Amino acid sequence: MNITLSVNEQVAQRAREAAQKMGKSLNQAVRDYLEQLAGSAQREQQWAQFEANCLQSNARLDGWHFDRDEANAR
Repeated sequence: MNITLSVNEQVAQRAREAAQKMGKSLNQAVRDYLEQLAGSAQREQQWAQFEANCLQSNARLDGWHFDRDEANAR
């Protein structure tokens, strides 16, 4: 998919230079950012689903409590 953006010319030039320092084109840097942004939203959705599943679960700890010494025993 092609996307058209409007950006101040000075901003675009500085962004091109920054991307070049990273060994990327401006196009690749924008593509990478959008992929990262999309992944963040997906992770948030997955976390919300996990949290909802935990809260709806019938699982019980039956009196078990976290014990730092036990967790660190070697």
